[in-house]
Amino acid sequence: MLWQLVPGLRPAYPYIEPACGHSPSAGDYFLGAFGQVVVKLTEVDKLVLKTLIVDDEPIARRVLREELEAFPEVVIVGEAENGKLALEQIEELKPDLVFLDLQMPVMGGFEVVRKLGDGHLPIVVIVTAFDQHAIEAFDAGAIDYLLKPVSEARLQKAVGRAASLKNKPLEIANDVARIASAAVPSNPSTNRKVVGRNGSDYFLLDTDDILAFQAEGELVWIVTAKQRLVATQTLRVIADRLKEHHFQRVHRNSIVNVNHVRKMSAMSSQRWLVTLSSGLQIMVSKRLAHNIRNILHW
Repeated sequence: MLWQLVPGLRPAYPYIEPACGHSPSAGDYFLGAFGQVVVKLTEVDKLVLKTLIVDDEPIARRVLREELEAFPEVVIVGEAENGKLALEQIEELKPDLVFLDLQMPVMGGFEVVRKLGDGHLPIVVIVTAFDQHAIEAFDAGAIDYLLKPVSEARLQKAVGRAASLKNKPLEIANDVARIASAAVPSNPSTNRKVVGRNGSDYFLLDTDDILAFQAEGELVWIVTAKQRLVATQTLRVIADRLKEHHFQRVHRNSIVNVNHVRKMSAMSSQRWLVTLSSGLQIMVSKRLAHNIRNILHW
């Protein structure tokens, strides 16, 4: 028997009836020690989208909340008025879906997305006022967004897409990575996110934190200073996506982050040994030895 803590809900358990036409019995939920509602996870419950609304304008949050009431699968578990609070609530409430405003003081929506990584990864739908640059980036990256004022048709499409992504952690991680990459800061190398897997958990990694990618058989390892994670793409795809960043292919099985290269030792006229900031040493193949010259003239 599975049970789920649903923060913010009270014994009325308002989404049961519209979600499945079922009036809860005494066994459907019980009160936790601090008044939280703990509900029984049924097959229907697994389709519910626990949702967080993030917007610095109270009226905008209220309007979106009212519009979402038309969707029985959506349960609003919280609201946040700024990016810092949004990150705290994402970690605490673990929502399935976050409607995230871009334009917020102190910490905007893009920064919130870029700070997601080691913790819970929700489905993110961007909500924004008209911003031509952002919209072009979203359209180019196939990123889901809502333009204020939000239309009913677009909202319905966003909720439907979120429902189709639920319980698909790899797709969610790739989706969040695309949103993070849509931001265009002055230094483009800082906005690319790479998805790494450890068991059943997926993480978003900043390219600056990655020392190298190494292929072993069918696996591609993402090497950082602290750990190794399994990449979700082939080495060829990774090399293509990072070709405009500080990465060089030095072997058919290895790509290194130039910013983490600390020493290059000539073993022969066509053999080099690269030492990274962690002490990891990677041999350069003869075929790719010319890339060492690129590093030397970086």
